[in-house]
Amino acid sequence: MRILRSTLLDCPPEQAWEALQQSRLLGYVAWPVLRFRPVAVAQLPATWQEGKYLVRLYLLGWVPLATQWIVISQDAARYTLRDNGHGPLARVWDHRITLHPAGAGRTRYTDEVTIDAGRLTPLVTAFAAGFYWWRQRRWRQLVRQAKQQHNSVISRLYA
Repeated sequence: MRILRSTLLDCPPEQAWEALQQSRLLGYVAWPVLRFRPVAVAQLPATWQEGKYLVRLYLLGWVPLATQWIVISQDAARYTLRDNGHGPLARVWDHRITLHPAGAGRTRYTDEVTIDAGRLTPLVTAFAAGFYWWRQRRWRQLVRQAKQQHNSVISRLYA
């Protein structure tokens, strides 16, 4: 099943892209719905690098769900970051984030996710739809907070 959700961010794509590169942003936008804990290393890299990262997922920060591979690839020229992830719960979790200029210094932020969780696909997709709504809400809050603090570097806010 596929989810497609977009929102407008009140910042230029360059700023959103800089923030998106920071792995700790994942923790910020997912909190408190999901928490991601690396399995094989102490922490995720400061900035996403192309590669595979095994994480344990926790619902509401403490209920263990499953492990999941985050498989990162990027196209900086097109402001696209992809997590072609998979795990025991979701055989396919293909998440593509794209950023497009939206005029007047704004960015159209889009999450496109394809999910295959076998018989659980409808349930997992329903959860994911709410989760991506929440992530985009957190993104908008972060950008708004940066503007209020006259901070042009969004990534400093969730350090």
